[in-house]
Amino acid sequence: LKRNLTAGEIIGQHLAINQEMKDEDHITNIVFMGMGEPLDNYGPVVDALRLMTSPQAMKISTRKVTVSTSGLVDKIKAFQEEKLPINLAISLNASDNDTRDRLMPINKKYPIETLIECLKEYPLKPQRRHTIEYVMLAGINDSDEDARRLAKWLEGVPSKINLIPFNSFNSSEYRSPTAERVLKFQSYLIEHNFSAFIRKNRATDILGACGQLATQSTKV
Repeated sequence: LKRNLTAGEIIGQHLAINQEMKDEDHITNIVFMGMGEPLDNYGPVVDALRLMTSPQAMKISTRKVTVSTSGLVDKIKAFQEEKLPINLAISLNASDNDTRDRLMPINKKYPIETLIECLKEYPLKPQRRHTIEYVMLAGINDSDEDARRLAKWLEGVPSKINLIPFNSFNSSEYRSPTAERVLKFQSYLIEHNFSAFIRKNRATDILGACGQLATQSTKV
């Protein structure tokens, strides 16, 4: 990576894809995710969001736009002041600070309790919820105790939980849990009145799924 995108380049991605699709279809949802931490590129991201959702510009419903973050609490609080009712997706990925410290070093600056308190204070419109992203790693964060801790953390947080089985690849030390383990984890959350969904893996057969890109190289 050389630099952050400008607001114009972000908007340009949307326009280019719509042009490519032509009359066949059109973009219905936009997610700022998978290209680094969106809130570390704060100004251009906010400018792009304003253009996308402005009635005088692109007229995209704020309900259709989501910004993902690893949990930069200071930037989440600043974003709250922008008065942009955009959906937030939080990459949590662990139910205890020691595990999250290892998986996501940002947790050392903004531990789980600080992040959760920020989400509780974040104003949401009626019927809106935060999305909690939880990548499941076999033997790391997928135990019954993890499910219990996760449910405890999210008490009082309007949220839906996306359970994402890890997309394994040869050079990774992590592995995906079994389907039975993922279902048991989901069942516990549902039994405790959480909306919990298992995200379907796509393109794992060609190493094109989330987290698998650039995992192999060929010597020439």
